[in-house]
Amino acid sequence: MSKLILTQEVTGLGAPGDVVEVKDGYARNYLLPRGYALTWTKGGEKDVERIRQARKAREIATVEEAQSVAEKLQAKTVEVSVKTGDSGRLFGTVGAAQIAEAVEAAGLGSIDRRTVQLPERIKAVGHYTATVKLHPEVTATIDLQVVPAR
Repeated sequence: MSKLILTQEVTGLGAPGDVVEVKDGYARNYLLPRGYALTWTKGGEKDVERIRQARKAREIATVEEAQSVAEKLQAKTVEVSVKTGDSGRLFGTVGAAQIAEAVEAAGLGSIDRRTVQLPERIKAVGHYTATVKLHPEVTATIDLQVVPAR
């Protein structure tokens, strides 16, 4: 078993800053190469504290505040403008970072790109939905309208 410090949220395992024990193969082949975790060392306690402080700065503090942000996000459709070809297919895909930028540009506040979860890859113009985990107890659904750039 390997002892690791998570640097990003891993579904079913933990949040950034958590110290977890996983099987060696999972650590070596998945978590470490993708940058989701660091190997645990005695000096790693400083890293744990730094990661937790960064997460706390990005995180919405209270449930009530998260619910108010969720209501704002669910009330309006967010428009994402992307470069497309003649047939309406995108050059690439729409990612979480583009969605976070579009939410901020729409005046709905600032969300962390790491909290945006897409059920499918967005490769064409159209109407999509994404979920945002604003707080451990609050998630919001965003309506996305992907349109060609003018």
